[in-house]
Amino acid sequence: MATFKDFRNKVKPNWCPGCGDFSVQAAIQRAAGNVGLEPDDLAVISGIGCSGRISGYINSYGFHGVHGRVLPIAQGVKMANRDLTVIASGGDGDGFAIGMGHTVHAIRRNIDITYIVMDNQIYGLTKGQTSPRSDVGFKTKSTPGGSVESALNVMEMALTAGATFVAQSFSSDLKELTALIEQGIAHKGFSLINVFSPCVTFNKVNTYDWFKENITKLADVENYDPANRMTAMQTLMEHNGLVTGLIYQNKEQPSYQELISGYDEQPLASQDLQLDEAKFNEMMAEFM
Repeated sequence: MATFKDFRNKVKPNWCPGCGDFSVQAAIQRAAGNVGLEPDDLAVISGIGCSGRISGYINSYGFHGVHGRVLPIAQGVKMANRDLTVIASGGDGDGFAIGMGHTVHAIRRNIDITYIVMDNQIYGLTKGQTSPRSDVGFKTKSTPGGSVESALNVMEMALTAGATFVAQSFSSDLKELTALIEQGIAHKGFSLINVFSPCVTFNKVNTYDWFKENITKLADVENYDPANRMTAMQTLMEHNGLVTGLIYQNKEQPSYQELISGYDEQPLASQDLQLDEAKFNEMMAEFM
């Protein structure tokens, strides 16, 4: 049986020392081993940005996509091979700016994949510009006078869009993050896990210390019920979205694969797709 060590490869990450993405990588590897996966059971699909490199740092199937398109690729992989555990990953710019349309529709589609967003509230790869997750007044190279736009409340957005699994964690809490990824993998539907992953090079506001001072762990909230969507929304609003843990889960809603008509139990990837000449001629005759 594989352990987290089997999901390591010899590629050394080139993230800045102290980057929160190191913990996200470790949590994915630990979660994959803990739930009993083998490296060839897992596909990690990544987007653009510093976090987009993560698919090359994990010993599994991997694909490094283009700007904002991680979710169409990840959904296609899952549809072609339903036996694979598919994890999509990217940053807040990739998922909540250019890729936001795909994020919303993946949520409502409820396809059985796990989407992990490394949220550092800044564009790190391009050397520090404002992202959709930057607060009002946030000063960067693109907003030297301070951002005048409100930060996107992504967890509230996910609940509004009908997400069936919504969670949030902090990269310095490896134990909680690993457990949430395990739960996301087990969930039969679309799982969104947003991770506060500080950029130590360009974001001097949303630091590790800042998050430790401002985050509320849902495990410490008395009588919190992640099955209650209204409670989840109210709690997010009360804490300005700065909560960690399982925010909401709907175990009753069927996944996309369970609803689509004619979706073969045998993965497309393992089917014989060769056509004999007679069948080919029969199909071509339909267009003559």
